[in-house]
Amino acid sequence: MFPGPLSPSRAMPSARPAAPVLRVGNASGFYGDRFDALREMLTGGPLDVLTGDYLAELTTLILGRDRLKDPSAGWARTYLAQLEEGLGLAVDHGVKLVTNAGGLNPAGLAARITALADRLGVPARVAYVTGDDVLRDRDWGSGVLTANAYLGGAGIAECLRAGADVVVTGRVTDAALVSGPAAAHFGWSADDLDPLAGAVVAGHVLECGAQATGGNYAFFGEHDVRRPGFPLAEIHPDGSAVITKHPGTGGAVTVSTVTAQLLYETAGARYPGPDVTARLDTVRLTADGPDRVRIDGVRGELPPNDLKVGLTRMGGHRTEVVFVLTGLDVEAKARLVRAQLDGVLTARRPAEVRWSLARTDRPDAPVQEEAGALLRLVVRDGDPDTGRAVHAACVELALASYPGFHLAAPPGKGTPYGVFEAASMAPEDVRHTAVLPDGTRVPVLPPPRRSGGRGAATGRPRVLLPDPLPPGPVRRAPLGLVAGARSGDKGGSANVGVWVRDEAAWRWLAHELTVERFRELLPETVGFTVERHVLPRLRALNFVVDGLLGEGAASQARFDPQAKAVGEWLRSRHVDIPVGLLARAEGPL
Repeated sequence: MFPGPLSPSRAMPSARPAAPVLRVGNASGFYGDRFDALREMLTGGPLDVLTGDYLAELTTLILGRDRLKDPSAGWARTYLAQLEEGLGLAVDHGVKLVTNAGGLNPAGLAARITALADRLGVPARVAYVTGDDVLRDRDWGSGVLTANAYLGGAGIAECLRAGADVVVTGRVTDAALVSGPAAAHFGWSADDLDPLAGAVVAGHVLECGAQATGGNYAFFGEHDVRRPGFPLAEIHPDGSAVITKHPGTGGAVTVSTVTAQLLYETAGARYPGPDVTARLDTVRLTADGPDRVRIDGVRGELPPNDLKVGLTRMGGHRTEVVFVLTGLDVEAKARLVRAQLDGVLTARRPAEVRWSLARTDRPDAPVQEEAGALLRLVVRDGDPDTGRAVHAACVELALASYPGFHLAAPPGKGTPYGVFEAASMAPEDVRHTAVLPDGTRVPVLPPPRRSGGRGAATGRPRVLLPDPLPPGPVRRAPLGLVAGARSGDKGGSANVGVWVRDEAAWRWLAHELTVERFRELLPETVGFTVERHVLPRLRALNFVVDGLLGEGAASQARFDPQAKAVGEWLRSRHVDIPVGLLARAEGPL
């Protein structure tokens, strides 16, 4: 099934023509996703490759802490448990398994899968990709726990070309789990920029599992998403693909659900990766039947000259106390608590103190919980004793503070938090290696550096905005009646993608939702750098708020530390919307 070249260093003619379509599925979007999804995907319909994405910036920190306790750890234990049943099913069905569950120790997980195959009597050939761990290759500064380069799909392709049934990787880009098998199957070389870009886009749609089939979807009331199925892509030799799902599974695959996932955790028109830079402004989405969306037209450019490197380190200890303020005089009660704790906070001088009051209460509430507001105190410091002192001071107020004093949860000890940073490294300095099923180690050379000409990713593409709608009557209403949104995190930045589903709404949104309007609607973004990126073919805008998440999701700088709900907050904000757009939005679906 995988006859062609996988690496720019080993291109050769295909031994036989590749099948016209490669069917690649996904069974995991994060470490902790639905356990039985792997079995469902293997038994629900035909597949050639089944991928699983288990890594995220926060997950790397978790695995790094695991490795500190046990040097043989550092991989996603869930995946091995899933293979107790799934490995035999995959081999029986002729499905290749490709996963980044190897985390910080792909060799360790590969060895355990090999042992599992022997115990089960399953003839599975296991390979792995290594070289992403660059912790000891450079002085990254004090306190760095993990340092991993984001590799591309060429190592995966080498393993599949050598006949592997299972390929385990460490930190590769999420999309590489799809582009690697596609490059192997169709015989693409590093010069096949457009096909590679198409596969990267398909991989980005698949990487978050059920988010492509209606999960976390803004207009969720349109479909039954109580248990959405997982997505798959039918990839063609030119890199175009059809996104779909197995028959009979829940959720839906529509142009809008795919658009939502395309905008997730991206920024502008260029989506850079180690194999290719995919031009998101060239993506064309069309309905191809029920639960089928075709992706084509994707153009590719040269990859960046450097690889992204993700660094994690422990940032200190975080202590959180939540006071419940009930009934009358909520603001005065909050002022009293702050005044009572001011002395201990001044004496201890924590590195950071943050207070926030969430007015979850409402007047004349028939249920006590609905009469309560939440006053949250978050203290960060390198010394865990600081958090313990703050907790003790909070408990001491139990009989000596505002009426109705109680906490949302019993006091606990402070928890360590982490920090994520992005760095870079020359591809030539990274020992990207494919370890084949027979143990042969194959160096994977990066694409040659080139500059100028087609594919050189320089500057921001010129964008033509549509003509604005003519003036007319408007009504104040939530933005979300006409626009969808999906948001997420990239290091310390928050990404908010906003899209609409018809041309008239796009003509309005493109001119209405400027950076200035975005800041007005989301006042918490004031003081941060906000960039707006326009993607006309998707009828979408992408906003990147630099620094909103502090030092990354693991630092828990916000109530919503991964910015998952910032998009829904934006949709809930009221703006003046043309009545014609509202009439269409509020009419029959």
